[in-house]
Amino acid sequence: MDDFTEQGLRDAIAAAESPAWSVRAAAGRRLAAAPQIEGVAGVLHRLLLDAQDTGVTSDTALALLARRDLAGLRAVLAARAVASDQGTADQLAAELDCDPRWATGEDGDELIAQLRTLAADQDPDVRSEAQLRLTSLR
Repeated sequence: MDDFTEQGLRDAIAAAESPAWSVRAAAGRRLAAAPQIEGVAGVLHRLLLDAQDTGVTSDTALALLARRDLAGLRAVLAARAVASDQGTADQLAAELDCDPRWATGEDGDELIAQLRTLAADQDPDVRSEAQLRLTSLR
């Protein structure tokens, strides 16, 4: 069971600065599972764009997408839109393309509905990435 107390979140945020990729990846998974990720969005964004290891990127993105909510998908789209490292950009694209919700019609419809919502997001990067994903479905 995850510790989502204030101290538990502080510990996960501190772990996000670890030199060890596995510790950063665990921090990303833990923070992505927090009930409210808005307060740690900056840390999650940094983990999604981890310049040292795409394992951190992958684990954090998978955990955010597993939330199956707008906040998690929005965070991954925002990172994908600004990823400057090709390996990181490719890893984020792969996690989005391989989201298990694409496997079934009903869950795929849920994901498409979320992408449509985010295609009107206030953040132009999120909006653009969501529109790009929707366009690729046609």
